[in-house]
Amino acid sequence: MQDSQEYLDKKAYFEKIITLYGRNVVIEILQDSTVEIHKLHMANSNKQDGAISEILALAKKRGIEISYHDKTALSRISKNAKQDQGVAIDILAKLYTNAKEIKNLDSFKLIALDGIQNPQNLGMIVRSCAAGDIDGIILPKKSSAKISPLVIKASAGTLFKLPIYYCNGLEDVLSDLQDTKIYALSSHAKNSIYDLNAAKKSIFVLGNESEGVSPEVEKLCNDKISIPMKRGVESLNVAVTASLIAFMR
Repeated sequence: MQDSQEYLDKKAYFEKIITLYGRNVVIEILQDSTVEIHKLHMANSNKQDGAISEILALAKKRGIEISYHDKTALSRISKNAKQDQGVAIDILAKLYTNAKEIKNLDSFKLIALDGIQNPQNLGMIVRSCAAGDIDGIILPKKSSAKISPLVIKASAGTLFKLPIYYCNGLEDVLSDLQDTKIYALSSHAKNSIYDLNAAKKSIFVLGNESEGVSPEVEKLCNDKISIPMKRGVESLNVAVTASLIAFMR
């Protein structure tokens, strides 16, 4: 029984590990004492230039474990051989949580992202939600932008301040939330976000940048809402839409 619990605890720990890459990103993370670091990965071929020397000095100062790899092995860790610049870092994202935990919450106002593929959009969505009245973001691993240096940059340092609920696909999560009001944002919806009295448990689904909410996910929503447009404007950028919802009262 004890071994089983230790396995579950270890699994839960590593599910919260996010790997980032790139010298400037790694330096910024090492400089931020609020970010808990699991391990630093370095390529054996790195030359001791200014950035590498600074990374090593910061890691030593914080007592971070360093693992050295050949370029091929490092690229498997970073998953981006063209941009990792010979360094990657594993961070513990404490607010990165399995979406199955949502059903245990008493109340919430969440934004779910269906096929958002632009890293800048994802980062800006995170920033708006962190600043506004949103309790977390549901981010599928399938057909979505991954948490990356571009997302961190666009979020302007807010990425780790807001719960991110991960899942394979939104269908896996939404179908299991029977007592939740799930709104699909749609330009064709008759009801406006400004006339909405959000339920105690509310999820707002934002769709792909060009195609909107997918038919599969839309079937799991029990209402549709729109943002009224004037002067012939058809739609807003998905990050702008997220901002309006985040500050909606």
